Amino acid sequence: MAYLPCVEIEPQEPANRAVIWLHGLGADGNDFAPLVPHLQIPAGCQVRFVFPHAPQLAVTINGGMRMPAWYDILSATLEREIDTAQLRASAAAISALIEREQERGIAPEHIFLAGFSQGGAVAYEVALSYPQRLGGLLALSTYLATQDSVALAPANRDLPILIQHGSQDPIVPEALGQRAATWLTDAGYKVTYQSFAMQHQVCGEQVQAINAWLGEHL
Repeated sequence: MAYLPCVEIEPQEPANRAVIWLHGLGADGNDFAPLVPHLQIPAGCQVRFVFPHAPQLAVTINGGMRMPAWYDILSATLEREIDTAQLRASAAAISALIEREQERGIAPEHIFLAGFSQGGAVAYEVALSYPQRLGGLLALSTYLATQDSVALAPANRDLPILIQHGSQDPIVPEALGQRAATWLTDAGYKVTYQSFAMQHQVCGEQVQAINAWLGEHL
């Protein structure tokens, strides 16, 4: 099977955990790889980090320019008009990476998803609909694009979800992160929501909060 190309960072010992981390629009799998040395991994957890590269797609809001994208964005209004079929195709490609980690010996409950911005929207779709219990979901500066159509899997109804957003984000307004948190909480999910005084980015205080969350759930 053909998988998405990925940047992979292996642990010193054979992996018994995996984190699949999706980048945002216009970036690639190298974007978050430099963060790995700053993550505090609990003793006994040997984590393989997988950073897939999105395909090259034409993006309407950027004048049709082709760039790394998980799906086309047709309108950047608060409601975010997107190509849902492309998002689901990307979600299927990420699900295939989850299957590959299982073939490598990682139990599904030890596989975590993380996604920034566009990548977070895909991570939401995968994690909420995946038929086996995953380890957790980290949603960074993102939104729940398929809120009205995602097929919620019973296996992941108790999935730990950490949502982080910048209070000054001009690209993905914090209202979208808050909307996702409210919707998920109302649906019975275990959501932790954190806001940081930043724009569309990652900050040091946020990384420390990620470390605390990983320490609890890895």
